Amino acid sequence: MNLRDLAEIKRRLNPDKRNPSVICGYYADYLGNPITSFRLAVGMLAEQENEKYMALFKKALSGQIGQSLMPIGFPEETPEQMEILEKLMAARDSGLQDEDAVCFLFEHVIAGLRAEHPDMQSVQDAQAANNWLILLLHDTLDVRRRGADGEIDAENSDRSFSYVLCAICPVKQAKPALRYDPEDSIFHDRTLEWLASAPTLGFLFPLFEDGAADVHSLLFFSKDRNEAHREFLQASFRMEAVMPAAEQTETFQSVLSQSLGTDCSLEVMQEMQETVSAMMEERQKDREAEPLMLTGQDVAQVLTESGVPEERVEAFQEGFDQVFGAGTVLPAVNIVPSKQFRVELPGVSIKADPDHRDLLETRVIDGRSYLLIPIEGEIEVNGQPVFAPKVAKADGQ
Repeated sequence: MNLRDLAEIKRRLNPDKRNPSVICGYYADYLGNPITSFRLAVGMLAEQENEKYMALFKKALSGQIGQSLMPIGFPEETPEQMEILEKLMAARDSGLQDEDAVCFLFEHVIAGLRAEHPDMQSVQDAQAANNWLILLLHDTLDVRRRGADGEIDAENSDRSFSYVLCAICPVKQAKPALRYDPEDSIFHDRTLEWLASAPTLGFLFPLFEDGAADVHSLLFFSKDRNEAHREFLQASFRMEAVMPAAEQTETFQSVLSQSLGTDCSLEVMQEMQETVSAMMEERQKDREAEPLMLTGQDVAQVLTESGVPEERVEAFQEGFDQVFGAGTVLPAVNIVPSKQFRVELPGVSIKADPDHRDLLETRVIDGRSYLLIPIEGEIEVNGQPVFAPKVAKADGQ
């Protein structure tokens, strides 16, 4: 799924345009027991309510592909998976009018939440637990034709893309407070209210690929990029979770450190980030291109160009294939954080603008290793301008 496809769907959620047709909701208590369900025609919603619903759905499409947003496919076609796919298709094709399919999806999401939160059944204090609001939205967009020059023909479309978007929102009880009552001009104790928070989970079905539907995959949203949600995906969709972004980064760094050893230097990391960041920036210029993905062989080539010895590069390739699997691709954004360059030492943390990472260098002076940063321009300490010692000029200069 590329940036243009994702942006196209997010534009559909503009509350002013009221593109989606219907919203179905399911509200359950902290034990997963149903409290109520409802169906809303988007065109009939009050303006402020529509804005708030659309904001929740937009959150379920937020973040970067490969981090908060993970394309996940149904790896096998078991009877259980076929039934889930059939219900997803029925919900989509009916515009959420197939009540049996909609109820099936709600029940499976609740089953996933119970599997992921086994303590739901043992919570004693209801006020300390979350209730759950599960929202489903249906929409159909026209896929615009593109001319030979790549420009969109705004007047014509040759196909449509119909989809279901789900937002799974924790509902939390507001804290006790005093609220102003304009009728008698004083403050009263506020009645305890349950407020829907931004979604922590969600999904888009089917996956939108190059303007077409991939009905064997969905785009899974997780607010926490550190969490794989294996129990939820297995219980809800019989799907296997992919390694979460943070774990991919940590595992990759471990392979890199173990294989490169002492050749895993600051200079190599600077070269690697510069090369991969440039590749990502070039890819991002084309909004129709998929996010940059790298194999172990791709990274090995970058390491070679960074001056890493051949035997170390081979060790990295072997380690990568052993841990991730031969031919596995990783999102480049999980290998190199293009928007930051951070150096950590015991008791010291240095954050450099990626465009100025080359200012950092290591050097051995009088038998001791130093990290050097040349001073250019003014220096501030906690916002306070300070002065650095001036370099003494040689005679005649």
